[in-house]
Amino acid sequence: MTALLSFLLGNPALLRLMASFIAALGWGFHQRLAGARAERARQAAGETAARDVADQVDNDIAALPADAIRKELKSWARNCPLF
Repeated sequence: MTALLSFLLGNPALLRLMASFIAALGWGFHQRLAGARAERARQAAGETAARDVADQVDNDIAALPADAIRKELKSWARNCPLF
């Protein structure tokens, strides 16, 4: 075992090869994590945009008079397949 380790650690060509392999693995892991980070950021931006639209709809509905809301909800209830 000692002879094998001394051969691997004493050979500069093998050391360079192992270092390049380890560097390539590290770069691959870094790229994978960067892609996951970018995907999380993209999904968070989409959720934020959807929340903004939902808040705007809620604000628009709250601004309507009560009888207009009732009239709109009646048409929704008529078109709903569950009722």
